[in-house]
Amino acid sequence: MVGRAQFLQASRSHAAVRGILRQIPANAFKRSYSTSGEAKRTVDAPIVGYWSLFCASMVFGIIVWGGLTRLTESGLSIVEWKPITGATLPTSEAEWESEFEKYKQFPEYHKVHIGISLDEFKRIYFMEWFHRNIGRLFGVVYLLPAAYFVSKGMVTRTGTMKIGGLGLLLLGQGAMGWYMVASGLEKELGERSDAVPRVSQYRLTSHLTLAYLLYAGLSLYGWNNFRANRLLHSKIANPDALRALQQKPAIQRFRRKIAASVVLASAACLSGGMVAGLDAGLIYNEFPQMGLGITPPLEELWNKAFARGDPSAMWRNLTENPATVQLEHRILAVSTFFVLSALWWQGRRLPLPKASRIVLHCMYGAAWLQVALGISTLVNFVPIALASAHQANSVLVLATSLGLYHTLRPLPRIIPL
Repeated sequence: MVGRAQFLQASRSHAAVRGILRQIPANAFKRSYSTSGEAKRTVDAPIVGYWSLFCASMVFGIIVWGGLTRLTESGLSIVEWKPITGATLPTSEAEWESEFEKYKQFPEYHKVHIGISLDEFKRIYFMEWFHRNIGRLFGVVYLLPAAYFVSKGMVTRTGTMKIGGLGLLLLGQGAMGWYMVASGLEKELGERSDAVPRVSQYRLTSHLTLAYLLYAGLSLYGWNNFRANRLLHSKIANPDALRALQQKPAIQRFRRKIAASVVLASAACLSGGMVAGLDAGLIYNEFPQMGLGITPPLEELWNKAFARGDPSAMWRNLTENPATVQLEHRILAVSTFFVLSALWWQGRRLPLPKASRIVLHCMYGAAWLQVALGISTLVNFVPIALASAHQANSVLVLATSLGLYHTLRPLPRIIPL
């Protein structure tokens, strides 16, 4: 080990400092634990967990701002993809005029924003520019610390693979973002009288799916890191008793039900992406009815027009018919609410750990809030504030259900330091 006096003396020379740092073992930041018997492995440094959860919080913010960008019809205002040079705003009136002229060449200007002033264009341009820039910032916040942690041996081999996988997901998300925007810039949207210049609902939902996966992956990685390090430092009281409780058959069955609810909640969230992509929230603005009944007429839900002349393509109603897509979202959302409510009722009667019980109540509260926001958004014709809150809370529903599942997973067997 390097003594304090030796370090202070060496600090007079940068070369000497680098020499001393090279003496520090590569795995000095790791900690050991065992999952079975005495076979030791390592866990990631605590700071990696904090970093992972900070990144997850950034993804949450990006999801919310991305929703606002869509709701304000700003997402197609920047018609070029410049990952590096596009990081700065236009700095002169001439540059702003140039960007405005580029925008005027695409269908959205002529069908949605016809006649807007330069100042109005600047507002929607800023929304999309800021969305792209917080995405760029997230890339820096993720990739640079990740490279540092790996190079300093602060993560295990398994941790390195997880970080690499999440990094690929991040890059894929950026590529999908531009692929999505490109679908709304197609010239055909201006040539067809019945076409609305907007991004493909398929690509929008894919973009949203990757964001949810990134959020979930970063959250789980951070939570697992915290739990392993708390066990390692004996900061969890009676871990054996807690582990025995988590392994009880009733608790394990409940955990499997929670896992199924995570899948259902995710499906409801992603069906919301399809609703947004089709502006399907602007029809049937009443609840629980849809027009004169609980559902629209069958001929409207299963409309031949969406098959485009191909009798075998009637399935397109499921993903392209706004009435059908809204009904699907209603069914999934209401089903999620009742399932989460039933699980809350069941969980209250189980001997859950304290942390699990707290998250259970949070999940139930988020489910109630989500239903209230969803109905309010619909009956008020999708006001921006309510619609944005509805999307933001969907992440909380996913986070609490996923968090409850995490707290019920059996603790690994740790050898304390």
